[in-house]
Amino acid sequence: METILVTGVNTRAVACSLKKLGYNVFSVDYFGVTDLENCVDLSYSLMKQKAGVSCGYFQEDFNPLDLNKEALSLIDKVDGVICLSGSSPSDFPAHKVCGNRSPWEDKALLYRALKDDFHLPLTYVPGSLEEAREITLQCPDKKFILKPKSGAGGYGVRVWDDPDQWPGGWILQEHLHGENISASVLSTVEETRTIITSNQLVGEPTLGQKQPFGYAGNITPYCGPSDIVQLAERVVEFLGLLGSNGVDFIIKDGEIYILEVNPRIQGTFECVEKSLGINMAEAHMEACQGNMISVPSPQKFAVKMVVHAPGRSNAGNMNVKGIHDLPLEGVIIEKGEPVATVLSSDNVKENAKYKARLLVNQVYGNLIPL
Repeated sequence: METILVTGVNTRAVACSLKKLGYNVFSVDYFGVTDLENCVDLSYSLMKQKAGVSCGYFQEDFNPLDLNKEALSLIDKVDGVICLSGSSPSDFPAHKVCGNRSPWEDKALLYRALKDDFHLPLTYVPGSLEEAREITLQCPDKKFILKPKSGAGGYGVRVWDDPDQWPGGWILQEHLHGENISASVLSTVEETRTIITSNQLVGEPTLGQKQPFGYAGNITPYCGPSDIVQLAERVVEFLGLLGSNGVDFIIKDGEIYILEVNPRIQGTFECVEKSLGINMAEAHMEACQGNMISVPSPQKFAVKMVVHAPGRSNAGNMNVKGIHDLPLEGVIIEKGEPVATVLSSDNVKENAKYKARLLVNQVYGNLIPL
């Protein structure tokens, strides 16, 4: 393949890794970060960042149908397409998709597929407010959260406290407090391998994340129960997934629960590259073609933190080593919206975290409150 289209909410990391491999790279994304420019041969962004103009609110403004419409307009010009978070691979010709065209982005279908063979939180898809209330009455000792049937990043997920209206088509899931863990799994038709596990940063107020279950980064590798490695492989094999995929867990009181499966490249992408010293785009492409690359043991700890605006702000110049997903200087970023991503690594975990926090402070130092 010579030309690959990457489409999703944020394509920068994957596009840059593909460019390092010598591909021609096309991109269709939402945010339009400025450091994407050097990694693509052609790009289109739904958000048109302009100095002095607000970037708006992702949850209100993003429409996956718009994203796929723009991506489909380029499909005849590329040899393959990689779909990231926010893009539906089922909309693209099967022979062009580098990865999965499976239905597992639908969390309700995923739960039904896994519930008889794996340990999951109690999960329901009520058809009405009355049915949802009846479920909670039958489980008085449990709390529940609302999840959209599709989506990523924890957007919209919230504790359900018996509102007056029921959002049709949502999932009601048992609310578990515990340690959030993710596994990165490579799979070919014949072989499946968990290459690394990570701690997930969820709902981090110190990173300005206002969504209580919102994704805010990862730390690789995770040093915990080895059961997760085999369990993640079992899930990926059970679902028949191909390429790079992610399995999210929560550990509560020593018990491991499967929360979600991401049948695509995950947000841990760059942490995996830094910890293992490999090109994850290459690993994914090779796995999709039936080849499992040689994957070393983790060499370093890597930290990714997604920084969100603490208040309505003007973005300053953030072009600093270790800071990525750069906004256009002068744009207005609303409270709670993502500003930039920081990445760090070190042989010592606490040092890697410390370096990341220094970069976070630099991001905040380059935000001008409005």
